[in-house]
Amino acid sequence: MNAPIDVTDIRIETDRLILRAWKETDLHDFYEYASIEGVGEKAGWNHHQSPEESERILSSFIRHKKTFALELKENGKVIGSLGLEPRDEDAGLKEHLQGREVGYVLSKDYWGRGLMPEAVQAVIRYCFDVLNFDYLTCGHFDHNDRSRRVVEKCGFTYLKDVVTPTVRGIDEPGKMYVMYNPHKEK
Repeated sequence: MNAPIDVTDIRIETDRLILRAWKETDLHDFYEYASIEGVGEKAGWNHHQSPEESERILSSFIRHKKTFALELKENGKVIGSLGLEPRDEDAGLKEHLQGREVGYVLSKDYWGRGLMPEAVQAVIRYCFDVLNFDYLTCGHFDHNDRSRRVVEKCGFTYLKDVVTPTVRGIDEPGKMYVMYNPHKEK
């Protein structure tokens, strides 16, 4: 079952990042990284073709209240996003358990610095310690080794192979993982 989420008033700080709700003033930073070829494609969407496209998606982030902006503390720049997405019912998890699926994307300029594991680990702690989720799932496409490494570094456990239809019109093979709240019984 999908746990309720509203990131509007949530602010999570790590050593290098602030995770917070998106604002309309983030449009420039969002378009800057989302328009780079190869960034969105790793997550199943095409890179943005115009600021107007980014603006529509940014409005959706704000409206749906389930996606964090990743702001770099050193300069206030938004360099990625982390969403707590609804989990498909095909996960095979017990019906009474409440959780979400972690999805993320990071500006290509910041790949390889350990920023996404830092963000995901902070969200895991928040979801388990504050929101009392029962579980979180996370996945990656088979071709996305960087995302696979984030999943591994954060301690998720393999659940199953999946095929995910993407907005790009491609069915992408991948892997799904799960992490249960260590403070609760399954």
